[in-house]
Amino acid sequence: MKAILDMRWFYILGFLFVGFNVYYIYKGDLILNAIPIGLLLIYAAIYHMDKLFLFMVMFTPLSINIEEFVGGSIGLFIPTELILFMILLIVFCQFLMKNQFDIAFLKHPITIIFTVQLCWIFVTSITSELPLVSFKFLLTKLWFIIPIYFFGYTFFKNEKNIYWFIWLYIASLAIVVLYTLTNHAMYGFDEETGHWVMWPFFKDHTSYGAILALIYPILFGFLFGRKNSALVQITLVFLIVLFGFGIIMSYTRAAWLSLLAALIIYLLIRFKVRFKYLMALGGVVLVYVALSWTQILHSLEKNNAEHATENMDERIESIANITTDASNLERLNRWSCAVRMWEQRPILGWGPGTYAMVYAPFQLASGMSIISTNSGNRGNAHSEYLGPLSEQGLPGMILMIVLVGYIIYTGITLYIRMPDGDMRMIVMVLLLGLITYFIHGILNNYLDTDKATVPVWGFTAIIVMLDLKYKKAARKNKQTNLNQ
Repeated sequence: MKAILDMRWFYILGFLFVGFNVYYIYKGDLILNAIPIGLLLIYAAIYHMDKLFLFMVMFTPLSINIEEFVGGSIGLFIPTELILFMILLIVFCQFLMKNQFDIAFLKHPITIIFTVQLCWIFVTSITSELPLVSFKFLLTKLWFIIPIYFFGYTFFKNEKNIYWFIWLYIASLAIVVLYTLTNHAMYGFDEETGHWVMWPFFKDHTSYGAILALIYPILFGFLFGRKNSALVQITLVFLIVLFGFGIIMSYTRAAWLSLLAALIIYLLIRFKVRFKYLMALGGVVLVYVALSWTQILHSLEKNNAEHATENMDERIESIANITTDASNLERLNRWSCAVRMWEQRPILGWGPGTYAMVYAPFQLASGMSIISTNSGNRGNAHSEYLGPLSEQGLPGMILMIVLVGYIIYTGITLYIRMPDGDMRMIVMVLLLGLITYFIHGILNNYLDTDKATVPVWGFTAIIVMLDLKYKKAARKNKQTNLNQ
């Protein structure tokens, strides 16, 4: 009898919900449709978090920032950030009830740096010029880092999940590339329209180019680094051509540079060039630059090459144009503002996430370009390193540099000691992908978006998991040899 009454209440509530929903749809309001979707996501987060995580990865390249449509200051990438927030809550509850993380993982230097970084963001949010903005920034960091890096570490212990993660992201990104190139073709692949044809999936061509460069080394690794069926090989060749054309047509000079740098680093690792030789070469280069600085500046001032040209050589030359190239001049303007902001608040900065709101008074008339603005609507500091310097003080920038340096160091040392095989190839291509982004990060910053954060911290979690796994394997082999 009780079961029948329970079912009656279920049907009554269901009938009422459908009735109210029909009424609101008739009025043009779709808000109630979010309730069943939300309940489904909550169920998946509790009982099938691994599948929900992969669902989030698959939709990351296809996510849309609702700020582009509703205006105002509500910046939220859907559906990815909603899912990440749910995973954050579940991971936090599980950690309180039962710590599911290995002690070795919690003691790993990268985990410690992440933790210190989040704590410093919390401190500088308290002292922020705009505390509400900064605590919102902190919350965003939490639902990016904890689900992707902390949960990702546990998720990637099943090595099949590594392939699922990478392939789902690539497949979804391929859809965006096809969409972008199709739109671009309608305008004759000209440079001006190449800045926005990836909308609404990417805000502009620079973020789009950065993510394509991040993924590009992986395609080559999968093609040449492991045995595949003929169908997979053909698919990889197609993706390499597609993504390569996408990178060229993105007109993102920083992406081209980052790929060249990644190739050079790969050759250095591949041919086992000793670190002391690199240090010696670096010293020679620094001495040369110091002695020739006046001549170098004179040459740069004479460079009038523009990136808005059909000539590829001139596009490449325009990277060093600091005289007439508006994009370069504006980047220098933003960097200069970041340094002046730091000079006023060297330790605590102006507050995480506040750069766009407070940098305008720090602009000098002599440093502004034709695209400069005081409204903060054209991006932020354009650097993953100078941004934290202005917002979180010198400790913020140091923590970011140390984090990037230790990720690269861990990836290189892990690759060197791993046995040959698919996982060793995975480490190399993920490392190269991360290097493209961290080099790109000198000129732009996108770690406040899901497009960059999901692969960057996901790849980092994979490297940390394999680092700990092969340390344990090495200790086990050593102990076995001692016992024999």
